[in-house]
Amino acid sequence: MAAKLDYHWHLRKVMADRGMFSTTDLLPLLKERDITLSSSQVYRLVIERPERLSLKILMALLDILDCTMDDLIEPITGAGIAAKPKEAAAGGTAASEGIGDLRPKRARITGADR
Repeated sequence: MAAKLDYHWHLRKVMADRGMFSTTDLLPLLKERDITLSSSQVYRLVIERPERLSLKILMALLDILDCTMDDLIEPITGAGIAAKPKEAAAGGTAASEGIGDLRPKRARITGADR
């Protein structure tokens, strides 16, 4: 089974290490780099773990905080993440039988498709 990937977001800690304790400290610094975010957007970016983040904003944060991606994003394997149970394929009884469950299904050609 493939490992589930996850990450920790350390923006708040990196900001604190740089003496920035208010989320609004980022607003003018982002504005200097042509990024306009509302104070609530910046607050969510700092406090919450972003699911989606534009590369432009990420690069601006790296520049503002003079840090690397490794400082902001810590990749982890999701050991605590529960995997969804796998359903048995029609031809096999268990996912551990080999490549049988990984093969694509055959296309069905009918008269309407021709």
